[in-house]
Amino acid sequence: MLELYQKESCPYSRKVRARLSELGLSWIAHSAEQGTKSTEVLQKISGDQKIPFLVDAERGVMMHESDDIIEYLNEHYA
Repeated sequence: MLELYQKESCPYSRKVRARLSELGLSWIAHSAEQGTKSTEVLQKISGDQKIPFLVDAERGVMMHESDDIIEYLNEHYA
């Protein structure tokens, strides 16, 4: 399952969400608004709170940077 730590208002998160939808993938969105449980989890798994952050548990991949995430999705899911 793909998980995306993101914020609704973030243009970089929006770009990744759009590509996930275009590819018809199933994914879970975690709202990483300040002070939320998702932000705490994001800090633990990534070492910081930068978004967007993708977790692909099936492939053991975790990554930042919207362009890198989109490239990864295109390479493995398009």
